[in-house]
Amino acid sequence: MSAARETYVVGVDYGTLSGRALVVRVSDGAELASAVHAYPHAVLERTLPASLTGGADVDLEPDWALQVPQDYREVLQVAVPAAVREAGIDPADVVGIATDFTACTMVPTLVDGTPLNEVDGLADRPHAYVKLWKHHAAQGQADRVNGLAAERAEPWLARYGGLLSSEWELAKGLQLLEEDPDLYARTERWVEAADWIVWELCGTYVRNACSAGYKGVLQDGAYPSSDFLAALDPRFAGYVTDKVEQPIGQLGDRAGTLTARAAAWTGLPEGIAVAVGNVDAHVSAPAAQAVDHGQMVAIMGTSTCHVVSAGVLRDVPGMCGVVDGGIVAGSWGYEAGQSGVGDIFGWFVEHGVPPSVHEEAAAHGRSVHEHLTALAAEQEVGEHGLVALDWHSGNRSVLVDHELSGLVVGQTLATRPEDVYRALIEATAFGTRTIIEAFTSSGVPVEELVVAGGLSKNRLLMQIYADVTRLPLSVVGSEQGPALGSALHAAVAAGAYADIRAAAKVMGSVQRGVFTPDEDAALRYDVLFGEYTALHDHFGRGGNDVMHRLRAVRRDAVRRRHARKDPS
Repeated sequence: MSAARETYVVGVDYGTLSGRALVVRVSDGAELASAVHAYPHAVLERTLPASLTGGADVDLEPDWALQVPQDYREVLQVAVPAAVREAGIDPADVVGIATDFTACTMVPTLVDGTPLNEVDGLADRPHAYVKLWKHHAAQGQADRVNGLAAERAEPWLARYGGLLSSEWELAKGLQLLEEDPDLYARTERWVEAADWIVWELCGTYVRNACSAGYKGVLQDGAYPSSDFLAALDPRFAGYVTDKVEQPIGQLGDRAGTLTARAAAWTGLPEGIAVAVGNVDAHVSAPAAQAVDHGQMVAIMGTSTCHVVSAGVLRDVPGMCGVVDGGIVAGSWGYEAGQSGVGDIFGWFVEHGVPPSVHEEAAAHGRSVHEHLTALAAEQEVGEHGLVALDWHSGNRSVLVDHELSGLVVGQTLATRPEDVYRALIEATAFGTRTIIEAFTSSGVPVEELVVAGGLSKNRLLMQIYADVTRLPLSVVGSEQGPALGSALHAAVAAGAYADIRAAAKVMGSVQRGVFTPDEDAALRYDVLFGEYTALHDHFGRGGNDVMHRLRAVRRDAVRRRHARKDPS
């Protein structure tokens, strides 16, 4: 009797700068091949280039971060067929595809899913483009949402730690209305990119329960009321019913089947299962077999998202949300995060490191990151005499304030680049400890930290995190945790497994306790964490509002410069 024919699934992880396709065997989770496609337009933060607008460059205000939807389609057209070819499998044996996305990333579209930037005459309008997760220009709108919700004692506010982020759907939608009301009127659907790409694959628009709950403020089956929305702005009253409301798909469900158009893009069979969309962090938990209570998964890349499942519902100050079944069915899924981690290290290497260090790194045959890490690893805890705040991209948790900014205290004329680099790593670890303590002090246990993402390869960083948090650090067995997590959901959507827990048991992978705390280092980090907390509370909780004031000065100066360039 011949053996059963193997089947495969494809997981596609949409990151900040690129998308990755991963081919996985359904029977055991073996990863056969992957391919990456970098977004041609990357992130648009200063201008819309003339190549997009069809005319002149269009300047962007501070704190904007836009992307181009066509770049996402190209991942399906380039990375997916490349991964399948590399895997050497027959595409006919692929039974499902699933995707995950950074969130909250919003696409304004027509009723048929056409992004507004692709509509004739709208390519030069910034609000017609995708607002990436790190678009932080809606902080003013977020402040008003939070103030009104607190004033009215809206019951959903506590589910988000008392504050909604400027990154989330509501603030970004209100910014669209107030800054370009004509474009808001032409927006027939306000779509999470996680759902838009599934729409492109299967032709059906289904909102995924994860994004809807964490980013769209869907709690207990309801969004914020039209009365609340009208109190923000009378024109906003129909925001939910007109722009947002859509059938909800549970994680692991089938959103639809692959259309002929998408089959031509990907080279996959028409009619295979397309899973409901998901968020990169949440989809990674099953990939790491972290579906039990107390297991926090930290997806560490340009930013870090922390997710943890629990059997209890608690109000946790400054979290990003708690959703019933938001990670796995049957548990409350909690989310928190840091808006800048790898981005901060990258910024420092690009802008804060002198040419001599670049030359030294090249002479040693290693990257600048590797070189600075090696130098920093030679130090004792506290030897650099510095403490930093990891707010270069604002603070997502627990302060939920993207008007905050980075800080390094203790620099002298003897301070070296590796000193600052290590202090920035430590600052991000202190930020993670702050988040963990918010959970544990609120009655949500965190007993293990499971790390996914490229930063898990940095042994110094991982040991610092273990020492600072006093938790054992496990590592996802895959270098592509989110893509593997998506593949698991594709397998469930295709009917190969009954649910995501069953798929995780067979297809997931984790290395337990790879890094354990060093008690001597942990004690010394307690001292530095105390200094971090003092700075955190002083600048983040009203002791000194200088960071906000400087942001206002900067915005005014940029507007003056733009006005000089375009006096009309």
